[in-house]
Amino acid sequence: MKLRLRGNSLRLRLSVSEVERLRGTGEVSDAIIFGPGMSDRLVYAIEIDGESDSLRTRFDGNRITVKVPHGIAREWVDSDSVGFAADQDANGGGRLKILVEKDLACLKIRPGEDESDSFPNPEAGVAC
Repeated sequence: MKLRLRGNSLRLRLSVSEVERLRGTGEVSDAIIFGPGMSDRLVYAIEIDGESDSLRTRFDGNRITVKVPHGIAREWVDSDSVGFAADQDANGGGRLKILVEKDLACLKIRPGEDESDSFPNPEAGVAC
């Protein structure tokens, strides 16, 4: 799973196998390890939430969790839809933009990039 943080936005991109795991278990997580201790890591996860009707995030210590309502998650994993998004109120009157997408294969080959578990890009074969 890829995590992108930029300004007040958070984006997760899931591979084919991660979308399948989300469908089967209801959760996918990964981590960035900054040092030797357990507190030296940032865990990021996506979970299907059967109790909520809106996309939301939680931040607890060293864990970011994106909670997706059951209906949105099921529709997304079972369709060709690439992604979904929502805004969430943030402290100080700001907004956090949340985007969850299927990880599409790049249109241009990038050396060292493994795209064997990416979704086919619908724009493949179209001139840029």
